[in-house]
Amino acid sequence: MDLSWMAWTWPTAIFFLTILTMLIGMSVWEYFVPGGSPRVGVLRFETTRGDRLFVSLLGSAFIHLGWLAFMGPNLWWALAVSVVYAVLVFRYV
Repeated sequence: MDLSWMAWTWPTAIFFLTILTMLIGMSVWEYFVPGGSPRVGVLRFETTRGDRLFVSLLGSAFIHLGWLAFMGPNLWWALAVSVVYAVLVFRYV
């Protein structure tokens, strides 16, 4: 498949497919268990599963940008930090 339009690369395509897969997974989860499991966490306001997914994706973006700025282009450790961050967000926020 030619992904040369819009400067697409395979890592970029995988990145967006992963986000799409997470959104579809959250939609299926919401369909079978409606309500979003609202709770009050460390931020002291009510968040749902979707809110926690958004916070984890946004935080992961900043983790990766910071990693690029201070550590260089090897992003595997930034990915590991982002996964740990997402687990903590879903657990405590």
